[in-house]
Amino acid sequence: MKVLHVITGLGIGGAEQQLRLLLRHLPTRSEVVTLTNPGAVALGIEADGTPVTHLGMTGNRDLGALPRLARLVRQGRYDLVHTHLYRACVYGRTAARLAGVRRVIATEHSLGETQIEGRPLSAGTRALYLASERLGTSTVAVSPSVARRLTDWGVPPDRIRIVPNGIETGRFAFDARARRLTRGVLGIPEDAYVVGGVGRLAPGKRFDRLVRAVASVPEARLLLVGEGEHREELLRITRECGAADRILLFGACEDPPAVAPLGPTLPELLSAMDVFVSTSPDEAFGLAIVEALAAGLPVLYVACPAVDDLPPDAAPGARRIGESVPELISALRGIQGARLARLPLPEAARRYDIAHSARQLMSLYDQAVHGTPSSAK
Repeated sequence: MKVLHVITGLGIGGAEQQLRLLLRHLPTRSEVVTLTNPGAVALGIEADGTPVTHLGMTGNRDLGALPRLARLVRQGRYDLVHTHLYRACVYGRTAARLAGVRRVIATEHSLGETQIEGRPLSAGTRALYLASERLGTSTVAVSPSVARRLTDWGVPPDRIRIVPNGIETGRFAFDARARRLTRGVLGIPEDAYVVGGVGRLAPGKRFDRLVRAVASVPEARLLLVGEGEHREELLRITRECGAADRILLFGACEDPPAVAPLGPTLPELLSAMDVFVSTSPDEAFGLAIVEALAAGLPVLYVACPAVDDLPPDAAPGARRIGESVPELISALRGIQGARLARLPLPEAARRYDIAHSARQLMSLYDQAVHGTPSSAK
């Protein structure tokens, strides 16, 4: 089966990394078109053996991108087009229809309660999404929570399929040697209490609250992995709180790296942490939390459909907390006092293995192209 994946951009991010992982496990002949920003993940996808084409789209209203994309779809003679992220879904579904490809699956990665891909929801956003959604075959939600939001938005329930995000679970197993080496490279004492976070440094992730909370726990250090427009503001807050020497903004970390990494990998960084915290109040899935659980870390989170949609015993090391800084401080001190050892691999991490997600997605592909789902479980 020949499949074209269309995505808005390929900088480091959850949906972008998810596409790369899926491509590593899908038994299809795949190619990728990125509308914008052929960044680090594009290099990783190409290193894995999948070609990437940059469409060179200049903005949301670059209507000239539509015929260019339709021409690529037509020339490629694809059996199916799979779109990822809002702009790619709108343009990709339309281009596929213009090119005569009627089998189109779209994955909704980032629909929150009040935002989509960090932008506030609006009537115009919804209307354009629904108009293009009708041009596709089905819409994939990455969690039951996203499926409910799609239904509330007006997508017919019989057009929605749930295929959860996934991780390469075994790669995140705790490594005591990696912990020692990583702490040494980063200048973190072996006996330090290290609070960790992973994600794009954007205002909506509310890492400012995590910085202020860690600053109020003198024994704690913060290791924050990610890059984004909020970086300078977070650095300003660390100085304002007098905690610049205890807070490390590591930068972006592609996982898995496309080339031999110059510094610690994401699994190694997770091994260096003692507790993982997610302060984002609005998530579509919570992939970083699943990675932390696979690393055996206790997890404190404000919102995580990946955990909340499962039975409580599926992730016993995860605890939902309030959004305020005082609540964060209390939770961090409680975890510190418990001095938890590394936790065993929870059912949640096994459930969200990427190989399982790829099999589910392949079944949808077979159903769309051949009319019957594959027998893969």
